Amino acid sequence: MPLALLALAVGAFGIGTTEFVMMGLLPDVADDLDISIPSAGHLVSAYALGVVVGAPLLAAATARMSRRTVLIALMALFVAGNALSAFAPGEVSLLAARFVSGLPHGAFFGVGAVVATGMVAPERKARSVSLMFLGLTVANIVGVPAATAMGQQLGWRATFLAVSAIGVAAIAALVALIPRDRGAEGQPDGDGAQGG
Repeated sequence: MPLALLALAVGAFGIGTTEFVMMGLLPDVADDLDISIPSAGHLVSAYALGVVVGAPLLAAATARMSRRTVLIALMALFVAGNALSAFAPGEVSLLAARFVSGLPHGAFFGVGAVVATGMVAPERKARSVSLMFLGLTVANIVGVPAATAMGQQLGWRATFLAVSAIGVAAIAALVALIPRDRGAEGQPDGDGAQGG
């Protein structure tokens, strides 16, 4: 299996961690922002709304772009959303930041699945997608509990900074490991090199 699948798995790990960690941090966030826990629960919904809005819009907006470029841009948006969450001064700004964090979710998995299957022989396509989604599974088993514990010990803002760092690591892995490709218009990605 191509090492590039590791880059997709790292991105999936970060996305899975940020998606679910808010549930474990609701009491801490509510206490810090001086809001009720039910009000803090809207932060989970804001992320979900970002997923619903972002998946079709970003998929349509990036359809003609290089898939490698799209993956990197989606992770950059992911990093921005989580960094904004870490520094949000209040409930409304945190709601907006969580919405932004959710925007790249669906498009990343959609484009990632296409990239994953394009790097392997036909009989290995399902395995390649499952390896990418392994990052999401590991996030639920390891990432979310670890990030929740971090947030409870160091403050919930530290958790979102850590998730942003995971996103930066994913960008570095995508840049280093995902082969260059051509967009729908046949224009080369970056310097014109084309990956297999």
